[in-house]
Amino acid sequence: QVQLVESGGGLVQAGGSLRLSCAASISMFSLSTMGWYRQAPGKQREMVARINGGGDTIYEEFVKGRFTISRDNAKNSVYLQMNSLKSEDTAVYYCNTYPVPRAHWGQGTQVTVSS
Repeated sequence: QVQLVESGGGLVQAGGSLRLSCAASISMFSLSTMGWYRQAPGKQREMVARINGGGDTIYEEFVKGRFTISRDNAKNSVYLQMNSLKSEDTAVYYCNTYPVPRAHWGQGTQVTVSS
């Protein structure tokens, strides 16, 4: 059974930093491309960044230079270091596989950036 558990969110001032963690119980995790997604109020869920099993990363333009995705295959975990946070980064953040997310999403972790 796939289980995705996100943590590390919180309330932070603009310009601050947070580090999100995701524990994923996924078979063949080390071979899976993992992504961080986010959903802001009233908006659709969107991709933020992704990392393949070899550690290659891709970032959406709106987080390039500010966010860093990483993974620890020994711990079946993926991380998102978020620096220079902006109010528009406020959203619920989720991890899941990419390009086809697993059907069962985790509960996500709320990130709120105050301006």
